[in-house]
Amino acid sequence: MPSFLTATQKKKADLPHKTSRLKLISGTSNISLAKEIAAYMGINDVPLVSKRFADGELYVQIQQSIRGCDVFLIQPTCAPVNDCLMELMIMVDACKRASARQITAVIPYYGYARADRKTAGRESITAKLTANILVESGVDRVLAMDLHSAQIQGYFDIPCDHIYGSPVLVDYLSTKNLGEVVVVSPDVGGVARARAFAKQMKDAPLAIIDKRRSAHNVAESLTVIGEVKNKTAILIDDMIDTGGTICAGAELLRKEGAKRVIACASHPVFSPPAYERLSVDGLFEQVVVTNSIPIEESKKFKQLKILSVANMLGEAIWRIHEESSVSSMFR
Repeated sequence: MPSFLTATQKKKADLPHKTSRLKLISGTSNISLAKEIAAYMGINDVPLVSKRFADGELYVQIQQSIRGCDVFLIQPTCAPVNDCLMELMIMVDACKRASARQITAVIPYYGYARADRKTAGRESITAKLTANILVESGVDRVLAMDLHSAQIQGYFDIPCDHIYGSPVLVDYLSTKNLGEVVVVSPDVGGVARARAFAKQMKDAPLAIIDKRRSAHNVAESLTVIGEVKNKTAILIDDMIDTGGTICAGAELLRKEGAKRVIACASHPVFSPPAYERLSVDGLFEQVVVTNSIPIEESKKFKQLKILSVANMLGEAIWRIHEESSVSSMFR
């Protein structure tokens, strides 16, 4: 039984008059996830033509009437980030011009999320800029999953529902014989996330890796705060990009006597050289991620486990459409 409640989903068969006005449209960034969401909801996604002209310009056309409908556009803004973001905005504009009643951008992975504050002079807060662009394009509300920082939810001047991938990760880990567990934050900034995850893992103890970052995508691990010896260490983060931070953390945990190390993250960004780092034998027992971002076959490795968040996203979409509580899914 999933950790999130599915009472709303069970009622969908009784609401044909409402579901006829609910439309799912997928962009090109994660079509397989959109198909899974549609299957969970028992509806067909709306056909979409999306192509690129010779000069690189994008063209989008919706292939079915959506006049007066509640439209959900499924499009993580993953790599290539700028193309996915532009395609999403063009989809929004097409929906507005097709007289959609309400447009919700379903963004399982929100690109530019790490640029959420100024850390030096003359920098852009690109996470806020991206939110402004989406609002100006005509989005009525946003459904996002595991934003890099909670403050990003407030960057939108429209309703923004923020859900978490942790129930899916916890459900999977609960099926494993892990022995004595310790949940580990790979840096001080992720302590709140790790603490919440540890609470879901039957109040497992918490450890923190103290590190310094000398440059972007470069991390230097220093020490472990907490007891990890002879325990199964679960490293939890919102995303894995180049793998530098989480692999350095795993190496340190192994040196400190951790019996097993499992990495968990919602978003498998997997920029080079993530594959080479994560696939090293003897470092991770497993690397557990969700399908918020599609993973190319060339980036998969034997320790990788991919979990689907389609049912959870589908349930959230039902609740938004029915104007019922999304947060109560996780109670």
